[in-house]
Amino acid sequence: MATKKVARKTVKKAVAKKSSAKKTTAKKTAAKKSAAKKTATKKVAAKKVATKKSPAKKTAAKKRAGTRKYSRSASKSVETEMREMKQGKLKSGRSGKKVTNPKQAIAISLSEARKAGKKVPPNPNK
Repeated sequence: MATKKVARKTVKKAVAKKSSAKKTTAKKTAAKKSAAKKTATKKVAAKKVATKKSPAKKTAAKKRAGTRKYSRSASKSVETEMREMKQGKLKSGRSGKKVTNPKQAIAISLSEARKAGKKVPPNPNK
């Protein structure tokens, strides 16, 4: 009798181990399935949002690509002024002081471009 009880206990332990292993694998697969569903719904939602907004972005990009705020010649003048500033040759207005600030060099070149009639937006400070 004692051997039967021991055998039953070992069988019960083995069955318990198998069932616990099945439960953990079932939990893992359920977690994977739920994660897959979540990502699938996110992808679908993202596709819906992207399809709604994409036509507006394309037209806005076309509008921006067609018009330039600054002409190419104005940007070249900015490049030359920056080069002069780095070499230490750029002087400012009446005082003739050496320009060391890059922002000031850009401002000088844009004001000269405006005076020359190149395509440059108006000065926001004036």
